[in-house]
Amino acid sequence: MRKNITLEELKSSDYENKTINQEIKSNLIARIRAKQAVFEGLFGYEDTVVPQLKKAIIAGHHINLLGLRGQAKTKIARSMVELLDEYMPIVKGSEINDNPYEPISKYARDLIDEMGDKTPISWVHRSQRFFEKLATPDVNVSDLIGDIDPIKAATLKLPYSDERVLHYGMIPRANRSIFVLNELPDLQSRIQVSLFNILQEGDVQIRGFQLRMPLDIQFVFTANPEDYTNRGSIVTPLKDRIGSQIFTHYPKSIALAREITEQEAKISPEDKENILIPNIAKDLLEEVAFTARKSEYIDSKSGVSARLTISAMENLVAAAKLRLIETATDKTTIRLVDFMSIIPSITGKVELVYEGEQEGADQVAKLLIDSAVESQFDNLFPRISKLEKEGEKTTYTDLIHWFENNFIELNYTDTDDEFFSTLKSIKPLTKLIEENVGHLDSQDKAFCMELVLWGLTINDKLDRTENSTAYKFDSLGINQYFNRK
Repeated sequence: MRKNITLEELKSSDYENKTINQEIKSNLIARIRAKQAVFEGLFGYEDTVVPQLKKAIIAGHHINLLGLRGQAKTKIARSMVELLDEYMPIVKGSEINDNPYEPISKYARDLIDEMGDKTPISWVHRSQRFFEKLATPDVNVSDLIGDIDPIKAATLKLPYSDERVLHYGMIPRANRSIFVLNELPDLQSRIQVSLFNILQEGDVQIRGFQLRMPLDIQFVFTANPEDYTNRGSIVTPLKDRIGSQIFTHYPKSIALAREITEQEAKISPEDKENILIPNIAKDLLEEVAFTARKSEYIDSKSGVSARLTISAMENLVAAAKLRLIETATDKTTIRLVDFMSIIPSITGKVELVYEGEQEGADQVAKLLIDSAVESQFDNLFPRISKLEKEGEKTTYTDLIHWFENNFIELNYTDTDDEFFSTLKSIKPLTKLIEENVGHLDSQDKAFCMELVLWGLTINDKLDRTENSTAYKFDSLGINQYFNRK
């Protein structure tokens, strides 16, 4: 916190008066020259979005971030705060962050005229220079720009045309700050029109009274491409005044998606220490989202947010933590059966098409998990043939035969010792794991044992049934075989 000073002291200091565009631009250039990270935590955007963002800032443009939901648009906007100076001087008491060198409100002008170099100056931290508004159909001009306050007019005995009776909206209060307007197409066209002059000339019109207020604001808008047709559009004159439109995208690889999830998921240090998550389990979780984005049951235009895997990871850890509490043990490992706990994270974050509605949200979620399992299985193990010649032995023959005389139940609430002892009792499975993924660490190999069983059931080689506490794996009986076919 910086102490208040006077205008005279400000003039004699090393403070350099700059517009917000100049301020962000100079700090960006300084970071680039110093080889410092500029936008941290934007995984996958280093070679796509970030270079465009840097150019837009250097050009001094207002920015429109265009992309599907869950593509870090708001995170990008918030990261720009770090490019502001740590503290900014304002005329003390100003509602709209008046620049002591270029005051625009009548309050600040009158105060400087009265006190001159003795005008008190206070400081605003950069964390208070970020304003965000979600554009909804009920947003009006008063919310954004302002309105006349009849109580002020009556109390001060001033006409409505006097600037002193104005109640400032969010945008004037964001003077010399970053203002983010999310989901811009949802804003009514007549409200969008009110932004024209602010972006271009700095005029503010309230109730027919035109005020010359050269507001100094860095605007960042966000929009979803689907909104242009489904819910509204950005009016052409406003779009024309936005200097740069930057497209965002989902992570293009499982590795990048994992980094995003690990960064954003809220998992306590205690849980990270006590709950082990195999690497293959992390990959499988991301594969669910990748599968959903190309699923015939899900509306691809709506998108599948990165928040799906973030929420799913939190649910996975919660399921494991519940097991620790119920079994009174200290440590546990994420299992494939735990993935049933992510179903609420899927059903709440995808938009189903007609075919998906017919299947039902829960069933679609289970199909996505199965498809993700199949994809991971194919990456690690030999392909399962749909049909084999009689007497022909495959990688999975001994394992399938084992289940002709045996079955197993994998309980969610078993301790790790109980759970993995059950899996290791299947000798053909243990052998298959060592032959194909023996190079993996013990956690991944244990997870792969479940992956194999799951893959065999998806390919109709074994039967899998579920109850409230366990999964049962058994031989596929002849009747079940023909029913599945």
